[in-house]
Amino acid sequence: MKALVLLSGGVDSTTCLGLAVNRYGSDNVVALSIAYGQKHLKELEAAKKIVAYYQVELMELDLAKIFESSDSTLMAHSDKEIAKESYAKQLEQLDGKPVSTYVPFRNGLFLSSAASIALSKKCSLIFYGAHSDDATGNAYPDCSDAFNEAMNLAIFIGSGEQLKIEAPFISMSKEQVVKTGLDLKVPYELTWSCYEGEAQPCGHCGTCLDRIAAFEKNGVLDPLMDF
Repeated sequence: MKALVLLSGGVDSTTCLGLAVNRYGSDNVVALSIAYGQKHLKELEAAKKIVAYYQVELMELDLAKIFESSDSTLMAHSDKEIAKESYAKQLEQLDGKPVSTYVPFRNGLFLSSAASIALSKKCSLIFYGAHSDDATGNAYPDCSDAFNEAMNLAIFIGSGEQLKIEAPFISMSKEQVVKTGLDLKVPYELTWSCYEGEAQPCGHCGTCLDRIAAFEKNGVLDPLMDF
């Protein structure tokens, strides 16, 4: 069995990578890191450190051109500020719409690209780190269970039944993802999540707040907040 892991350099994807390496061994895992015009390019630097730690092959892909017209606040070309509050508070004001950091159909594009690469690399599985908290309230609709099932079916059929998607955390909370990673001794000190991408995490954007809370609920300090 050989697996391709979508690796952003954040908590969820790094835990996915740790899980895949634990199951199949580093020789049977390929990581795919994607640039898409994001503000926090620092996550791609983190991904390189993480693959060095796990000693797996890293492939890199640049899809920034596709998102040039996106008005997501996550994009480097956006002049809008990233919200400095929890996702729960953001969703209260959005009436079922995705949050401002949602990048249009990003996971759909990532998984489709990953499918082509995975088949070329003789992989039979694609791992990605979507979890239930991100899908709550339609914050990131391309992290939902329904989306995952639809993409899995499309890729399975379109690959001639050679390739499947596995989202091992699709029914888990962020707290449970971190618990899984702590058990696997995932090097969270190498990861990066903050959407601002500065020298230190801002501690106030949605992803920082979710990350900090997930570690706290596991009784440990987020290693990136120890400064």
